[in-house]
Amino acid sequence: MGSSDLKRKSRQKRKKRIRKKMVGTSERPRLSVFKSAKHIYAQIVNDVEGNTLVAASSMEKDIREDPDIVSEKGKIPVAARIGKLIADRAMQKGVKKVVFDRNGFIYHGRIKAVSEGAREAGLDF
Repeated sequence: MGSSDLKRKSRQKRKKRIRKKMVGTSERPRLSVFKSAKHIYAQIVNDVEGNTLVAASSMEKDIREDPDIVSEKGKIPVAARIGKLIADRAMQKGVKKVVFDRNGFIYHGRIKAVSEGAREAGLDF
């Protein structure tokens, strides 16, 4: 068993432990964040009905071609922009309060940037 395998299993255990206590409802849906090596994804999910209300990712064309983001180095500014984008889209759908699901990732770096970006844009959690 390699170190990457151990990391993945540890994250899955943390994710399971967090998710059994957390449920996204229609009044307060769940803001789920996932990060890969290159990209970051965020979606707001209503677990009761089982549907995604809004989603945003760093793979979207307007994010990849945004001159403000392209000029900056690193992935954290992109993550902050995703947080703001998901919050704006949620506000348009009438969602103001969410439950933050870090998906087993440590609250640091890109995950923290997404949450702070969403809070700056007006999302409450």
